[in-house]
Amino acid sequence: MRIVPVDGSPAAVAELAAALREALDGGPALLPRAPGSSATPTAAPGPGVALVIPTSGSTGDPKFVVLSAAALRASATATADRLGGPASWLLALPAEHVAGVQVIVRSLLAGSAPVLQDLRDGFRPADFAAATGELAAGRRCTSLVPTQLARILDAGGAALEALRSYDAVLVGGAALEPALRSRARDVGARIVTTYGMSETAGGCVYDGVPLDGVVVGIDESGRIRLGGPTLAEGYLGDPAGTAAVFGEGWFSTSDLGRWRDGRLEVLGRADDVIVTGGKNVAPAAVERVLVAQPGVRAACVVGLPDAEWGQVVAAAFVVDPPDGDEPAAARLDRLRDAVRDELGRAAVPRLLRTVAEIPLRGVGKPDRRAVAALLAVEQVPGN
Repeated sequence: MRIVPVDGSPAAVAELAAALREALDGGPALLPRAPGSSATPTAAPGPGVALVIPTSGSTGDPKFVVLSAAALRASATATADRLGGPASWLLALPAEHVAGVQVIVRSLLAGSAPVLQDLRDGFRPADFAAATGELAAGRRCTSLVPTQLARILDAGGAALEALRSYDAVLVGGAALEPALRSRARDVGARIVTTYGMSETAGGCVYDGVPLDGVVVGIDESGRIRLGGPTLAEGYLGDPAGTAAVFGEGWFSTSDLGRWRDGRLEVLGRADDVIVTGGKNVAPAAVERVLVAQPGVRAACVVGLPDAEWGQVVAAAFVVDPPDGDEPAAARLDRLRDAVRDELGRAAVPRLLRTVAEIPLRGVGKPDRRAVAALLAVEQVPGN
């Protein structure tokens, strides 16, 4: 297995692309390694494996997902079919994550190399605009996380014009709030929401509709199951972990979902469900209500331990604009009323705190542990 350090530089991404080309053609499997990481699986991948990629490690113990060349090709081909054909791609995501790898794979199968946005100093809308200008004429696509999309919309100008120039902007890695999606589409951006994970070779459900060949099921507990040709073979060197979630052609996710109007709706992680006074509350549902309210840019909802209720609902949120003149008490009352009207009394946050930014981890996912630690230092008031 070949380990490829990826520091975000053009040289490192070019090395990764060359290694991926070899792996797709039967060469040695590769493991992209992020800066500062030293995690290495103890087992060796078997034949046909092209990529070994660490998960984001939300539990603190990253697993090494085994993806075959066939799974990577199936994902890239299904994406091209869904989006209308091959395209030039801008790589604006970390190349060591599965979404970044897939941008490279899609480009390779289209006969080109992706244009790279340098992320070593963070994501900058001006750099996004400049990198977009380097793309070849014709169809163009990119992948972003919601935080990047929001920054482009806030920046406006050349970055916004660049965003409008794409035939498709895939947005995934974290939930795309309806308000942000509408805001982007209202200015002419062609947004495609994606759902998937390393275990499915990246996004495999676009705008709620599975890619060709992908199958989606929902088990009796409400958890989403995914199957089809993009599925990983399991976790390298972890037969018990593999058996726990892979079997009979399915991967059992940690996400809850339902079908609505023929499309998959992801309700949030099962592990994040808050049990308060015997009632189950989905944080993602509360977050959707909060960000739908005027003056709220982003929100993260967590459960905090409570001696009486078991857990209580708590929320951190970002005010937009930050210098709004609405009295803080009136804003909190308005937000609580909105949650109560939409989801019922049990879902109403007992603690609401404004923050400058929601802590993030990985490629734009809210860091619920950090938010819980932030909110836990405050005394939870009565409702």
